Amino acid sequence: MGSDAPIRLIVNGDDFGRANGNNRAIIRAHREGILTSASLMVNEHAADAAVELARENPKLGVGLHVVLVCGRSALKPSETVGLVDQRFEFGRNATTTGMRYFFNSKLRPSLRQEIDAQFREFRLTKLPLDHVNGHLNFHLHPTIFRILKRHAGDWGIGAMRLTREPLGLGLRLSYGRYFYRFSHAFIFSWLSRKAQPSLLRRRIRHADCVFGMLESGRITESYLLRLLETIGPGTYELYAHPDEDSHAHETEALCSPKVRELVRQRGIQLVRYSDLIPK
Repeated sequence: MGSDAPIRLIVNGDDFGRANGNNRAIIRAHREGILTSASLMVNEHAADAAVELARENPKLGVGLHVVLVCGRSALKPSETVGLVDQRFEFGRNATTTGMRYFFNSKLRPSLRQEIDAQFREFRLTKLPLDHVNGHLNFHLHPTIFRILKRHAGDWGIGAMRLTREPLGLGLRLSYGRYFYRFSHAFIFSWLSRKAQPSLLRRRIRHADCVFGMLESGRITESYLLRLLETIGPGTYELYAHPDEDSHAHETEALCSPKVRELVRQRGIQLVRYSDLIPK
């Protein structure tokens, strides 16, 4: 890749629609900062408000944040036997929920129906589908990914987060939480390596690598400045969880004048998945 090749960066806000504080922070980071896209949780309490905000901000790329853990279902408990409780809520433990989805083959029809219902809810918004990913990156769970790739054409999946984050670079950029970071880097590197050939065959767009997972909940201005100084030519996704409460620091980092100036100085192109050309 030549030295004049571009640096393209997708900056995504996850959990759009979860609460009004998430919605306001994402829109602020889009209007005042570097955020280019957001992933919508179609079943959460503030989803309708998020859709209205997205319509008022047409340059914001909006994708589907498929929720199958730590969230609410689109279908009734009677329609998703074994997936949710009577409050329409999935399991809150990612490890045990993931194991159930992997080993219990009887859940697969319900999983397909629930994912289909979430895509249906997204289509009702009339928003263009910019990308697809999963809450806690469950879209790369082998059982879930198998369903997504099988129905990619039916559901209009044109771009998907391939959650592989370089551990070596992550360790140079920040410190702490080593067990979490090593385990997640290993697991998602393996899952992404398994998933990538299917995405390429279907010409589903994805970034070269992703940042944000290993620094989940801890993205700061200083982290972003170090990251943006380091990356070279290529296409990347940075995802964060901006809100007005526990992750307010991430909102401030995305809106930082220093971060915006560094993006300008380095000529980094802020894009959405829909701006990428299929490989």
